[in-house]
Amino acid sequence: MIDGQAAYDEVLWATPAAKYGCAWDTGRAAVLQQPVTNTNLVAKGTFKIGEHQVTAELISAKSESAKSFSPNQISSSTSTASPFFNLAYPSTGTSYKYVMDKLVGAFPTLAANQAAGAPIAFRWRCMPCGNREIETTSSTSRALLAADGPLGGGWDYRVGLSTAVSDSSSLLGNGYFFGKEFAATLNSGLLNPFLLPGESQTPQALAALAATSAKGVTLYGGKSTLQQADATASGPIFKLPAGDVMAAVGMDVRTERFAFNGNATDLATQARVFNAPFDSVNNLDTVQRDVKAIYSELLIPVTKNLETTLALRRDDYSGFGTTTNPKVSFRFTPVSTFLARGAYSTGFRVPTFAQQLFGVTESPYTGKDLVDPFKCATLLVDPSKPGCESITPNTLFGGKSTLGPETSKQWTLGFVWEPMSSFSAGVDFWNIRKADTIQSLTLTTLLANAALFPANFIRDAGGNLVQIDQRWVNAGESITSGVDINLRANGRIADGKWNAVLDGSYLLEKKSRILTSAPWGDSEIGVFSRTGDLGLRWKHTLTGSYQKGDWTTTITQIYRAGYKDAVLPGVANGSVVPSDWKSDVDAYTTYNASVTYTGIKNLGLTVGIKNLFDQNPPFTAVYDTNTGAGSSWEPRVADPRGRSLTVLASYKFF
Repeated sequence: MIDGQAAYDEVLWATPAAKYGCAWDTGRAAVLQQPVTNTNLVAKGTFKIGEHQVTAELISAKSESAKSFSPNQISSSTSTASPFFNLAYPSTGTSYKYVMDKLVGAFPTLAANQAAGAPIAFRWRCMPCGNREIETTSSTSRALLAADGPLGGGWDYRVGLSTAVSDSSSLLGNGYFFGKEFAATLNSGLLNPFLLPGESQTPQALAALAATSAKGVTLYGGKSTLQQADATASGPIFKLPAGDVMAAVGMDVRTERFAFNGNATDLATQARVFNAPFDSVNNLDTVQRDVKAIYSELLIPVTKNLETTLALRRDDYSGFGTTTNPKVSFRFTPVSTFLARGAYSTGFRVPTFAQQLFGVTESPYTGKDLVDPFKCATLLVDPSKPGCESITPNTLFGGKSTLGPETSKQWTLGFVWEPMSSFSAGVDFWNIRKADTIQSLTLTTLLANAALFPANFIRDAGGNLVQIDQRWVNAGESITSGVDINLRANGRIADGKWNAVLDGSYLLEKKSRILTSAPWGDSEIGVFSRTGDLGLRWKHTLTGSYQKGDWTTTITQIYRAGYKDAVLPGVANGSVVPSDWKSDVDAYTTYNASVTYTGIKNLGLTVGIKNLFDQNPPFTAVYDTNTGAGSSWEPRVADPRGRSLTVLASYKFF
């Protein structure tokens, strides 16, 4: 038994066939903070030509990172397409007798297999293989040439030309191997999957394992470029009693290009490497999108206390047509201590190249919580009910050429009250409504709305559900609304200055519907969701600081409200309720503290402690993927890294 391994809970996961299986906490093997080396170069020059100014800027960066997660799992297979077809531990292996004696003790009918020296099929987490690693190198650069200055009559201009390039390549690191060569080390008995505590692989076995490594094989690479030209001009157009009406006009022309090299390694080699995330199906030669935009804006001082802004933008996307989006806003200050403000606008987002043009990837679903929605009305796994058995169809992901744009409407309305220089309070209500949302529907959503998407459930000739299509779609709409609260206070005490700031957000509404013709779904506030943002009812950051002389001390509280947890299959179908089961995930509160010294000219030194009280993330029953994103904790809310020391030094050269 290896660290983190235990008997599989087949009742909790409603999978009777896994009664004799083992479970291992793959999340503990993930490296949450991967090593990253960044190299950056910034060069900028500004030249004055009379009243005009010309700016040239060059930015270049290189990033090298290594992603590391759980070792590969190896399973004997009866499929001739698998590199582990007829994989089995032979009777000549050093652990064969020990393992067979244990098996016969538990299952006496296997005595005949032992007598015949039959090899042992198995499933094994290959700890000697080490963590799987993917090494990525990314390079980005941007060059800008811009000019600005006066046009006359109070008008100013700004023009710019820029080009940007981003290039990346990923290689296999340790933990990946050539499948058939690896299988041979097991079939020969040289590599032992049944080590007991205190035992280790022989030097010969480790040498044979190293010889099967696929380290250095290229996974894929990609390149994107952006060329852009823009120009703006602004100035007064006429006077009103309250002041000048200001105008701005502009244009933006850009060309976006994208290429993805999923065939960086030949297909024959890809097929030989076991379980590597090659992406040849998404191989994409350079594609191009041209975008042209014009926009205008008016700032109108209606009265001394009221000003409004009217803006209009028109975009033309190649392949998608044109869209016109307005924005209207106002600021009203009836008295010097009170400000009211509001805005309304519409938006438009086209799909990314990947969402529109990538190919289709088929992956096996490894969870144990799916049923056929057309055979099981409860949608809950329950082997005692015909049709409600757990199924493991393949899932289809990828681009869809028919994708259209996503649109949005949003408004804000709020106020700021500042009765004195030492205190202010701001409240802003906001509402965002999206339509034709670009999304990959979750399995939960598809199952709950199977009658609306029957074509997404693909069956074989026998009527068995074998594939579920989760490719990108324009589906339904969503509404999210809330209120943001900002409180600020400051003062003096003991010859020093103190400040306190509260920034909080309260969610009023979060709901969606899968089709515009369908009814709205239940509230998504305070309940678990597998994708997108969690709808936390309340979250805030509270900061307090005290400055005296060259020293500043800061303490920050970060709070995230709790929510309803996901329900595991065995609990959902009523088969079991663990003694320590909790339906709610607790709220999460952490504190950060720091001290800053600025007593040396141009130099700032800060020492801080993150997660001052070493608070663990609240437990959640969700277990998500081998990469460790959500291994009994929720990465969208919590940070499992514990208390840590931070040191920062900054120096101003000019």
